[in-house]
This record gives sequence, structure tokens and C-alpha cells, in this order.
Amino acid sequence: MGEENQTSVTDFILVGILNDSRAPELLCATITVLYVLALASNGLLLLVITTDVRLHVPMYLLLGQLSLMDLLFTSVVTPKALMDYLRRENSISFGGCALQMFLALMLGSAEDLLLAFMAYDRYVAICHPLNYMIFMSPRVCWFTVTTSWILASLSALGHTVYTMHFPFCMSSEIRHLLCEIPPLLKLACADTSRYELMVYVTGVTFLLLPLSAIIASYTLILFTVLHVPSKEGRKKALVTCSSHLTVVGMFYGAATFMYVLPSSFHSPRQDNIISVFYTIVTPALNPLIYSLRNKEVMGALRRVLGKYVLPVHPTH
Repeated sequence: MGEENQTSVTDFILVGILNDSRAPELLCATITVLYVLALASNGLLLLVITTDVRLHVPMYLLLGQLSLMDLLFTSVVTPKALMDYLRRENSISFGGCALQMFLALMLGSAEDLLLAFMAYDRYVAICHPLNYMIFMSPRVCWFTVTTSWILASLSALGHTVYTMHFPFCMSSEIRHLLCEIPPLLKLACADTSRYELMVYVTGVTFLLLPLSAIIASYTLILFTVLHVPSKEGRKKALVTCSSHLTVVGMFYGAATFMYVLPSSFHSPRQDNIISVFYTIVTPALNPLIYSLRNKEVMGALRRVLGKYVLPVHPTH
């Protein structure tokens, strides 16, 4: 195909789930509610963790980072998807597509790694409580957080630059909610097979390896918890771990479907649904899963609301 055609795509058309739905108005309202919920719940959890000194411990520092990542991740995708539908204008520039891809890859990859570090934190807290502040000192905690951001940023930058260097001449229509690697490669008019293998290897590295570490951590936790003599102690540990595993299942399941499972096993429509799950649904539910079943977070929330919003009443 000639050079003229290969460089002709300067804008893309995002055909997201709102454009492919039988009830787009209802779906738009649902996504709006979920986005507002994600903003409110993650923002409130960040506020509580930041302002309450009792929560300035590694577990809640990592939880605060998770809320920050979720808040940014859903904001990279949802506002544009909603505005595009309301304005009936689905175009995104080449540069805008590259930026959205970089931010989504960076935040998604950082969350992959962070969830693994959170599992390690729970493993140390439950299986080695006497050495907790040695294995999870503030220095170690900040090192894990910084490592997540740096590795995710480098990976996202490399993939974004390499993906966007392909000539896109098949079509300008991306049948997806956002600019991501798999749907974009379908538009390339060049051999992408080697790069698709590289994407698969990266997907295994950022998804399956941390997931394996998470499964190993919680397997060891389960064995330890089953030998705890206190029934209350067993219950508290199991409640905490079950909430973490719920988050892990939702996020890793959707991301693995998208980036590890071969494309022949899923259709563009299925990809659209899955992308809504990990960019909109999961960020809205994560803070609720973590906070509603956590007495320390709920206590801190009541103190913050009592200080800034509601009059303080003595507790009985």
C-alpha cells in the first residue's frame, strides 16, 4: 500500500460500548453514576487516609495509592466516553490516542504491581507479625510504591511509542472504549506478529507473575490463619483477605482476558464490555470493598466527617 495511504490516518473514531448498546441512554446513566461513585469513594478514602494519623501505616499507604490509581485510571477514560456520546462526536486525535494509551497502560500496570505488594503486606502482617515493621518499614513501603510507578511508566512509554509507530491504513475506526494496544493493532497495515508476541510476554509479566505471587501469599496466609487459636483473629484475617481477593479477581480477571487470552478467543464486543469492567466498574467498587468491611477505615471516616462536615457526638 502506498505511503500516501499509510499516513492518512491522523484521527481515530472510538466506537465504544455506548455506540454499540441497545439501550445507550440507560447505559450512559449507569456509567455516569459509577463514575461519580468512583470519584466520591476514592476521593473520600484518600482524604481519610491522608488526614487521619492512625492510618499512616503501610497497609493504608498502599490502599491510598490504590485509590489514587483508580481515581486517575477511570478519569482517563470515562469523561471522554460520556462527552463523546452526549455530543455525538467520537473522534480522538493521533496524539490524544497516544496519550490516553500511555496513561491507561501506566495506571493499569502500576495497579497490577501494587496489588501484588498489597498481598505481600498482608502476608507479612499475618504470618510474621513480630517482624512486620522490619519487612514493611516506611522505606520499604515507599520503595514498593515508587517501583510500581517507575516500572509501569517505562513499560507504558515503550509500548505506546512502538504501537503508534505503525502505519494505520486499514481503518480509522477503533471498536473499543479507549485507545488500547489490541484494537489498534487490528488497524495496522504492517506485520505486527512479533510485536503481538512482545505484548503477550509483557502481559504475562505484569499480570500472571504478580497474580502468582498473590496466590502464593494468600495460600500461606490461609495455612497460617487456620492455626490461629482465636476465633476473632481468624475472622478478622479472613475478612481482610477476602476483600483483597475480591479486588484481585475483578481486576486481574478482566485484564488477563484482554491482554493474555489470544484475540481469537474474544470478539470486539466482548472486549468493549471487559474494558468497561476494569476502567469504570472496578474503580467504583474497590474503595467500597475495602472500606465498608474495615472497622479502622470506617472509624476514621466518622472522625473526618465529624471534624469537617457533621457535629461531633460522643460515642457510646
